Formats: sequence, structure tokens, C-alpha cells
Amino acid sequence: MTTRAKLTVYSALATALASLCLAPLLTGKSWIVYALLVVLAVAASGAGLRRTPFYRWTVPLGQLLVLFVLLLVGFASATNRFGGMVPGPESVRTLGQVLGHGLDDIREYAIPAPPNPGLRLILVSSVGLIAIAVDTVAVTYRRSALAGLPLLALYSVGNGLAGDRGSWVWFGLASTGYLVLLFAEGQDRVSRWGRVFRGTSRGGEGGTLSLSGQRVGVLALALALLVPAFLPRWDGGLIHTGPKGTAAGTGAGGVTSLDPLVTLESALTKPSDIELLTYRMDSSLADTAYLRTGSLDVFDGAAWKLGSPGTTDFKGTFAPPEGLRDLGVPTVPGDFQVTNNLDSAWLPMPYPAKSATVPNPGSWRVDTLTGTVQPAGGKEKAIKGLHYQVTAYDVRPTAEDLRQALPARPQIAGHYTDLPGDLPSVVRQQAQAVTSRAPTAYDKALALQDWFTGPDFTYTTQIKSGTGNDAIVEFLRNRKGFCVHFASTMAAMARTLGIPSRVAVGFTPGNAKGGDRYSVNGLMYHAWPELYFEGFGWTRFEPTKGVGVAPRYTEPVAAPTSAPTTAPTAAAQSTAPVAVPSRSSDCDPKLRRTGDCGDQKKGSAGAREDSWLLSWQVLSTLAAVLVVIALLLTPMLWRTLLRRRRLGAGGRRRPGGDGPAELTDEQVLAAWDELIDSAWDLGIPPDESRTPRAAARRISETAELDEASAAAAGRVALATERVLYARSARVSAPLAADVRTARDGLRAGTDRAGRTRAVLLPPSSAQLWWKLSDAVLGVRLAVRRRAARVAGAVTGPVRRLWDRLRRRGGTDGTAS
Repeated sequence: MTTRAKLTVYSALATALASLCLAPLLTGKSWIVYALLVVLAVAASGAGLRRTPFYRWTVPLGQLLVLFVLLLVGFASATNRFGGMVPGPESVRTLGQVLGHGLDDIREYAIPAPPNPGLRLILVSSVGLIAIAVDTVAVTYRRSALAGLPLLALYSVGNGLAGDRGSWVWFGLASTGYLVLLFAEGQDRVSRWGRVFRGTSRGGEGGTLSLSGQRVGVLALALALLVPAFLPRWDGGLIHTGPKGTAAGTGAGGVTSLDPLVTLESALTKPSDIELLTYRMDSSLADTAYLRTGSLDVFDGAAWKLGSPGTTDFKGTFAPPEGLRDLGVPTVPGDFQVTNNLDSAWLPMPYPAKSATVPNPGSWRVDTLTGTVQPAGGKEKAIKGLHYQVTAYDVRPTAEDLRQALPARPQIAGHYTDLPGDLPSVVRQQAQAVTSRAPTAYDKALALQDWFTGPDFTYTTQIKSGTGNDAIVEFLRNRKGFCVHFASTMAAMARTLGIPSRVAVGFTPGNAKGGDRYSVNGLMYHAWPELYFEGFGWTRFEPTKGVGVAPRYTEPVAAPTSAPTTAPTAAAQSTAPVAVPSRSSDCDPKLRRTGDCGDQKKGSAGAREDSWLLSWQVLSTLAAVLVVIALLLTPMLWRTLLRRRRLGAGGRRRPGGDGPAELTDEQVLAAWDELIDSAWDLGIPPDESRTPRAAARRISETAELDEASAAAAGRVALATERVLYARSARVSAPLAADVRTARDGLRAGTDRAGRTRAVLLPPSSAQLWWKLSDAVLGVRLAVRRRAARVAGAVTGPVRRLWDRLRRRGGTDGTAS
């Protein structure tokens, strides 16, 4: 392997190892595979461009173009052509939109953030740009030491953002890659000095210079990793964040993830049935209570988001629930114990809550909009192992209560029915069609829920996530999705009908563990819509087909009564929760809630990341493989087409054609060139110093051709000599047959590896590269001559005028 090839490989390796420090920034890890493919593509394109006669400064420009195309293929495939493989005019605009969403996500999410397309695009493009910078500095311009600057920048940003999720492992990997790159260049520089001194003949005091450098590098790296373990810790630094330091994205200002959907996104990328928390609740409410972590109240067309919330110090009690008229309803106490497996910035609790008891009340804050509690400073670890108590209102409206509810107050209706101006009309039209026979807001909400849980929809996770306009329209068209699609679409459709709505995120009811004890695991992450009814506040609906537990007040009733029932019976509450109709479900909701359908949900949760892996990385890998295959097949295809042109293929008269017609000089020379190239492909390079007859004899002797093959090669050589030396040459024999006979003899004397190489990578195809190089060189010389002429045309008059003035000045000086 040449030195430049080694530097190319080691620079790519150094970038790949340094980029691993970005792994803790997102909950999903499959984006790293795509980033490594980008690094490989950048290195391969740089290696190819450096073998061209172009200027060195064009190499990084070509690599930037390759990176841009890979990003278009990987993150704008929806608008690409030919199955998403070829970018089109709309691909650039789509890529810009994805980048814009990623910049918005940076401001909204804490570390680790969900693997949204925008965030993946930012990370992959950053790794690609660093790979180009390292390759340019270390390989193109041979300054490997300076390549440490972009590598250091990558490591510093990645490990700095990771905060306490950073590790000395990332430093060790990044440093190892950089040292290997330095060693490769060092060996090259030393080899240029001449013979390396290796010590005295005794070998007692010497040693190779390369080994000495390796020892110094390894020792320095070991000291950098081991010494900090014996030193006092400090707040900050690139290797370790002390226990008092704050992670990136956190601080005294209480900045944390502003979107409760991050919890759901994280869970879907890391499905697990590991227990997250347990709780005790002495009431039939525990069987149907959803544990809420937050809600999204703003729909801007791109996604459902949390509005600008305000947090205040938590005093142990909550403000009265929004819209709840009777604050004297019964309350239910609950005792909650969080395990060390829950990563969340929000405290799970039933809604609406009246009060909560948490350790160190002064270190907690309450969100005034959502009514949820979070640690001050956004320290998610404060929730791990937390033991707390919550007292929740036991609000139990009936269907008739909600049917007779008054319209929402203007301030509620104005905020929670707001829709983007670019909302597709199909959303409103579909909502009106589904609820055309529903007289009240409650009946409309019930009609929407029944429509979603009916036979027209299918629960699946084999589609992309999203809550914006495009995702909703796609969901309504295909009618396939999971909880995020069902909840966000029903909430948007409810708003078109004038019903205040929002999207809530949290957990479905836990699995019963005996008595009043319940367990919640990672398979119970869920999203659902909440609709507002005056007097009863925010009420839960369950449109997701086959998941969760439908609320009691959505039970079908035969007809409304003249007098509403204001107090539900205890017997009604003690019965089993109402399940989504089993005839339209893949699994009974009760079995799902008790954990018997956990595998299905686990598989569905994990499918999001897998589907992204299939839709982005595999397509990109396939594109890269196709490009490599095309490059590898180019010599074979060129050689095959050249052979067909020389020896004849249908239509035009060639040396192999039928009939007594005489061959032209060009046809005879083409047959001779094909014989020489065939021998070259099979291991006998050409010797232009020999005559055709001597060259044919050399080929026959070297390849040990049989009598027929040697005679055929001799006839082709004799015809060539007639064309080259005779006064007039008249050749009518079909030389193509002789060339094929000689070629068959050459193949018979070559082993299988040689024959395969002659087909796939024929050495004679180097002539194609020579022609391309000559063409590029000719263009460069032509451009240079044209530039010189243009410069002469521009500067010539000025130069002549200057010479005339100078001569005149000299004459005047002499005359004086």
C-alpha cells in the first residue's frame, strides 16, 4: 500500500473514531452507520480525485459535492426520482426544510434528543465536513499534524454537549485515531531521509526511530487517560464533568426538553420491558388511569409542540384544573416509586392532580401550562429512584354530562382551536364527513374515536413518525400508523370542528402485580388526545386502535336520557374497563394492558428506528455500492465495446465480416491492436520495439500457444506488416477469426485468476485512463493558452503604452 493510500485510510479511521463521541447526543444509534458510510465515501472520492490530473484544490470541492449528493439521497429521498435514488429539483428544498427542523429541534430538545431527521442530518453532515477537512489537510496537502484541529473540534463539541454522558472512552478512541495518522505520515517523512539508522551492530543501545515514536505516543496517551483518575476532579473539561457540573443544555435557568414527546420518541427508539416505576392506588381508577408526563398544545403545521410555558417553584399543590367546575369531587392518593431505568425530565402522575409530595420541594418546579412537575435545572437524574406521592382528582363524567357541556370559554377556544393557515383541506373535510350526523361536540368526538378504532384503520409502526401536516395527510390516506398518528390526527380534526384539543404524552395503565400495586415498563409509552369540555376540563379519548383502555364515558349508549346522570354508581366503576372492540383489534386491550401483548408493542416500538435504517441507510449504501460497481465495471464494459468495434458486430463491415471484400488498412490495424491488447490482458504486456512478426513470435513463445493459435497470430502479424511496409496491401481474409483463435489459445494457457482479471479488470483498459488524462491535460493547456491570449489582449495596449512613455521619457532626459 502506498503512503498516500495509508494516509487516506488512517484519516478516515481517525474521523470515524472521533465521531463516536457524538453517539450519546441522540437516543437512536443507527445514524452512526450512515455517518461512517459518509466518511468512507468521502475518503474514496478523495482517493479517486487525487489520481486525476486536476489541481489539488479541486479535491475537497469534489468531496463536498459527493457529501451533498449523499445527504440528498439520505434525507430527501421522498422528493428524489427513480425510487429515491436520484435527487431532483425539489430535493434541495426538502433538504433545507429538514435542516430547518433540525435547528428548531436543537433549541427544543435536551440531551439525549430523539433521532429526528433534522438532528440526524446535522450530525451526519458535521461528520462529513470534518472528514473532508481531515482528508484535505492530512492527505491532499500532507499536513497530518494540523488534522488534529478539526478532530479536536469534533471531539470537543461532541463530548461537551454530551456532558455527564461523555466518557474517557471517546477520548481514547479519538486520540488513537490521531496517533495512527501521525505515525503513518512520520514513517513516510523518515523514509525520505534515506536509510534509517537502526543502532549499532550489537543492538544494545539502538532501536528504530519509528518504534521510538510509537512508544512516546502510546505512553502519552496512557498517561492522559490514567493520570486524571488520580487527580482531584474539577467542574468542566473535555474528559470528565464533575458531579457538580451541569450537562449541556441545562443550568440554573431550568432549561430542559420543552417537548414532552421526547420521552415517547426516546422510548420508541429503545423499546424495553424493563420496569420504569411502580405505584399503589387504592381505587378502581388505577385500572384505567393514564400516567401523564406532559401535553402539546400548539400545532404549527410542522409538528405538535408545547407552547411557551412558564415554570414556578413547586409548593406542593397545583392550581385548580383548567375547566373543572366542581373541585369537591373525590380525590385518590397514589404512592409512586421510580426505578433507576427512567430517563425523563417530567414526573409521571395521573391527571388532574391536586397535590404532590416530593423530596426537597425547593428543587422542583411546576409547569403552569401543563401542570407537570420537573426538577429544577433540568436534572433528569433527580427522577431516578424517586419516591413521591400524588393526590389526584377522581373526575368521572358520564356521556350525558359531556353531551350537555356548555361551549368552551373564549380564551380556551381561541388558543386550543388554533390551526395553521396551510392545513390541508382534506383534514377538515374528513372530520366533517365523519361527524356529519353528530349533534354535539361530545358526539363528534365520539364519532372520531369510533372511526379511528373501526375496521378502516390498521395499527402498525412500519411507517415514518411525524405529527405535522404531511404526516396527517399520509395517515388519512394510508390509514396505517401508531399512537402518535392517531392522537395528533384526532386532535387536529377536533380543532377543525371547533373542539379545543391537545396531545398528551405518558403511559398507559400499569400491569397489576397483586392487590393495589401496579408496574409500568418501557412498553407502555403512549400518546393520546385530550379534548376540553366546560365544567369537566380536559378529558381523555383513546383513538389508537387496539392499544390502551377506552374511558368509561365513551361507552356506546342507546339514546340520550332526558335527565343526565350526575353520579355514576360504584358498581359501574368497579367493572372491567371498556376495551376497544376486539373484532377490529389485533389484540384485546385488556390483554395488552396486562402485558400479554407486550411483544407486539415492543416490536412496533423498535420498528421506527429499523424502518429508518432500511429507508435511509440501506438506500444510501445501495447507492454507494452501485457507484462502486459501476466504476469497477467501467474497464470491462469499455474493453468489451472496443473489442466489438474492432472485430465486427452486425451492420457495418468489420474484419470479422463475411464476404470476399478487401479489408481497409484501419481494419487490419484494428485486428492487430486487439491481438496485442488481448495478450496484455492475459499477462503479456506489449513491446513496441518489436516488429509485428517478432511481437507475434514473442506472444506465441511466452504463452506457449498451440500450433493453430500461433499460426493465427502469425497471419494477423503478416497482414499488419503488409499494411505497414508494403507498397500496396490487399487483405481479404477475415482476420477477426484469427484474433479469436489466438485469444482462445492465450486464455487456455492462463489460470482461472488470470482469466477473471482479464475480464473484470483488463490491464489494457489503462489506455482509457491515458486518453482521459490527455484530454484533461489538453483542456488545461487550451484554457491556459486562451487565458494567456486574453491577458495579452488586455494588458498588451497598456504595456505598449508604458514602453512608449518610458522611451519618450528616456529621450527627453537625454535631450536635456
